[in-house]
Amino acid sequence: MVHQSGAFSVGGTFLSTAEKAALEETAAAVATFGKGITACDEGPATIGGRFEKVGVENTEENRRKYRQMLFEAPGCENYLSAAILDPETLYQKNDEGKPFPQVLTERGIVPGIKPHLKVYTLPGTNGDTVMQGLDSLAARCKEYYDNGARFAKWRSPLVIDMQNRCPTDLAIKANMHDLARYALICQSEGLMPIVEPDISLSGTHTLEEAVDVNIRVQSELFKAMIDHGVYMAGTTLKPNIVNPGKNCPKSYTVEEIAEANIFVFEQSFPVAMKGANYLSGGQTLEQAAARLSAINKANKKGPWNLSFSWSQALQLPLLDLCKGKGDLQLEEMSKLYVEELKIASAAAKGEYEWAKGDGDHKA
Repeated sequence: MVHQSGAFSVGGTFLSTAEKAALEETAAAVATFGKGITACDEGPATIGGRFEKVGVENTEENRRKYRQMLFEAPGCENYLSAAILDPETLYQKNDEGKPFPQVLTERGIVPGIKPHLKVYTLPGTNGDTVMQGLDSLAARCKEYYDNGARFAKWRSPLVIDMQNRCPTDLAIKANMHDLARYALICQSEGLMPIVEPDISLSGTHTLEEAVDVNIRVQSELFKAMIDHGVYMAGTTLKPNIVNPGKNCPKSYTVEEIAEANIFVFEQSFPVAMKGANYLSGGQTLEQAAARLSAINKANKKGPWNLSFSWSQALQLPLLDLCKGKGDLQLEEMSKLYVEELKIASAAAKGEYEWAKGDGDHKA
């Protein structure tokens, strides 16, 4: 479509110029160079499991105090562009009675929300899954926006199992089309959508096999988004790091893994999108930082901002500080958290220098 001004518009024809500008502004803020996303969107049961492993009681107040630390740690705003919240957290307040979205916004951190519900197994696919929650999404997005959220993040998990031919074509199409519909609904309600095709690091597949599957998944995703009329400049990608399966019998260097990730992006990642924020997916902070830094060093042509959206890589070391203490060690956790964010920020700039062997896949 060509407007009277002569500028081309691809996708988002249902949006006004002002609505497109707002979505693109949020995407640009999330893609701030050297900053990334703190993913704090674990539901009460998931975060509760992490608490219980280190002897912390899983109460709503403990969850609130813990998230408050993640949002208010002195200096964290120097390394964070955004935070993904669970719906429970969106409605909680800090000790001074400010809603967490307001706390984050005042620190220059964009607040977002996780709107998807539960995983459902697709019959006849040897275990492939889809995520539920599209039916009620529009109404929830409107409510989330009204309560301060400015973006959303939807995860579609997939597993590589070469023996059982997973992910199946059906699972890829179903999940990527769901992501496209989710993105369309989010944009219609003012939320900038982050799309997360999450291919698990588990398995025995090689790096070469992972490249093939990731290209199939991402190309299907971006075509579906365009076919659905999504405004691509007002979206963000949250990908897994393209990696051999954890039990792959072949070794790879961190540089080989980095080149594989850039190769996948160069096949189909639209230049209209401003950036990608990698999930950690069970990697340690040292592994994730080494790989992200190597990816940024290897990116010679792509215009995208490549950064982090980490949960476990940041949070598990913090929770380890609580072992044997019986309660949250918030002051110690806050200090370590900011030190971790410094590492993540350096990796997002391609400036983190990793120890020999960090980020390699060892057979």
